[in-house]
Amino acid sequence: MTHLVPFDGSALASAALEKASAYGELTDDDVVAVTVIPDDDEYARERGWIGAGEPFDVDAIAAGMRERVADIAPDTTFRTEIVDSDEPTATATTNVVRTIRRVASDVDASVVFVGTENAGSVTTPLSSVGGPLAKDQHYDVYVVRHTDAV
Repeated sequence: MTHLVPFDGSALASAALEKASAYGELTDDDVVAVTVIPDDDEYARERGWIGAGEPFDVDAIAAGMRERVADIAPDTTFRTEIVDSDEPTATATTNVVRTIRRVASDVDASVVFVGTENAGSVTTPLSSVGGPLAKDQHYDVYVVRHTDAV
């Protein structure tokens, strides 16, 4: 079985990766972290991937995320997915969710570990991937809402 962790470098995503890694060790399951990078410099700035004056560089962002994942969970397989943000009817977040769902299917994920403080809330912010991922019935969802140690 495979545990999938959408990883954006946030404290909650880092906590989700720690938990997935711990569970993977206990159950002898693989852990895959995926960073989805929309080709959108504003999205990258909002997440702190690049600073105000820095150029948008997908390779640099991916390398930074790979390094952060390796620091947290060295045995984790890391994937980067680049998505086109030019689709007129979808937000960057919608494209990220679609991509994570596709990767979950590709790796045959049994559990998706999502770091979010609002998955399952009555109102879901447009920028969160937690709520939409939690609706998928193809895998279990482990919601990490706190950054406490494993």
